[in-house]
Amino acid sequence: MLANIKKTALAAAVIAAAASLSAPAAARSELTIVPDFYPTMVRNFNPYLATNLRTTTDFIYEPLVIFNEMHGNTPVMRLAEGFKMSDDLMSVTFDIRKGVKWSDGQAFTADDVVFSYGLLKNKPELDQRGINKWVTSVEKLNDYQIRFRLSEANSNVPYEISLVPIVAEHVWKDVKDPATFTNENPVGTGPFTEIDTFTPQLYIQCRNPNYWDAANLEVDCLRVPQIANNDQLLGKIVNSELDWTSSFVPDIDRTYAAASPSHHYWYPPSGTQAFMVNFKNPDAVKNEALSNVDFRRASSMALDRQTIIDIAFYGGGTVNDFASGLGYAFQAWSDENIHNKYKGYNTYNVEGAKKLLAKAGFKDVNKDGFVDTPSGKSFELLVQSPNGWTDFNNTVQLAVEQLAEVGIKARARTPEFAVYNQAMLEGTYDVAYTNYFHGADPHLYWNSAYNSALQKGEGMPRFAMHFYKNDKLDTLLDSFYKTADKNEQLEIAHGIQKIIAENQVTIPVMSGAYMYQYNTARFSGWWNEENPKGRPNIWAGIPERLLHVLDLKPVK
Repeated sequence: MLANIKKTALAAAVIAAAASLSAPAAARSELTIVPDFYPTMVRNFNPYLATNLRTTTDFIYEPLVIFNEMHGNTPVMRLAEGFKMSDDLMSVTFDIRKGVKWSDGQAFTADDVVFSYGLLKNKPELDQRGINKWVTSVEKLNDYQIRFRLSEANSNVPYEISLVPIVAEHVWKDVKDPATFTNENPVGTGPFTEIDTFTPQLYIQCRNPNYWDAANLEVDCLRVPQIANNDQLLGKIVNSELDWTSSFVPDIDRTYAAASPSHHYWYPPSGTQAFMVNFKNPDAVKNEALSNVDFRRASSMALDRQTIIDIAFYGGGTVNDFASGLGYAFQAWSDENIHNKYKGYNTYNVEGAKKLLAKAGFKDVNKDGFVDTPSGKSFELLVQSPNGWTDFNNTVQLAVEQLAEVGIKARARTPEFAVYNQAMLEGTYDVAYTNYFHGADPHLYWNSAYNSALQKGEGMPRFAMHFYKNDKLDTLLDSFYKTADKNEQLEIAHGIQKIIAENQVTIPVMSGAYMYQYNTARFSGWWNEENPKGRPNIWAGIPERLLHVLDLKPVK
């Protein structure tokens, strides 16, 4: 009997030992996310390049401060412990958090901040946010304090500063060409700096061994599969393969929420979506049409916005009939006299559109069923949206059909995002459908979408690449944050609204929603309508996603 017990114990010990060799001490928690669509994934973690992988900012390069847009841009301190604006709004001083280390163990100090801003001064093509326009110099006061001096008074500059990535001086000082450096093995301050696995189909980005806020981090790794489009995402999200996504899901209650009790979504309101036209179209005939304000107004009147929302977005959005693009979320900033004066041009009216085209000289000269330019030339507009963005693709297709009803010939095209984006940067497109930034006030949208200072430079975003320029508009946009007085800002806002509206610079369609889906099977702590801590998206450009991931806990 005793011998049998000993044999059994020995066998159990052998099995246990074998198990300990074949299994990790504790399975790590991997959060599967889709921060962007990629036809293929290239190992690029350079935070200054538009082509980087979308887990680079925030997760590898943590910001000084995160401004929580949903809560009035309330600052949440990260690499900074505090900041203070001067009384004249001409400088801001930041106190750097002590005890922070880079992922390679070296100390993070004011020198890294000064170096990073110097890098943008020396290499302005890396300045994606246009911060060089505002910051004239960065001065180190001591190892943990820096002062930014400004070219003009700007009460919002701490927000702008916070969006510029801070890199390690001891690494980047030896980089020969930061504009082509892909930074394959990044050294960062954020929660996930270690590239554990990388293939063109999947990469896994794991926790920083020296993360300063490790006590609040319970997720071990970010798992990022290569997904090219909405259709590919739908197959995976329905099968519970993804934890956190921010994409269009058609008929979401039926296709996603009903598939599992762990499937949830929250769609808080977001920013404007619109058609942009190219004011410097290289085709002279198309340019004759697109540069005519009545042609743009007639095109706008041809759009049945509610039908577009109902079909392309399954009802997920609100009609935006503001010629300025302002939208009802910011109606408190609106001069309603201006809104109502131009509202008719942004309301579905087929007969009105036809009459306006005729009045402006657009007539069907060659009798092909479509209008020609006032000089008698025929044209066909190519309207682009990124391949795989099915909600955008369907919007464009519906718009093309609606434009045809009033006699405007147009055709949809769906290039890959990189091609779509490059055409806008180079001004080689006709019309493009795009979304825009949404902020705590309308300035972020208006400035990013209409300030001509953002129409040149390799790293600039696409949003102002209609190439419309108005000096008075630029002056108003630049003056908005030169005061902290809300009444003065309101007066400036009305001036901005008037110029954009009377010129119908873009063709607003709708105010969208922050599309956000989450799976509670593997993690808890998700932000939602009962826990609305901030914008919930996983997309890059939403720094609050760092705060969100710190709230997540693996389900035991």
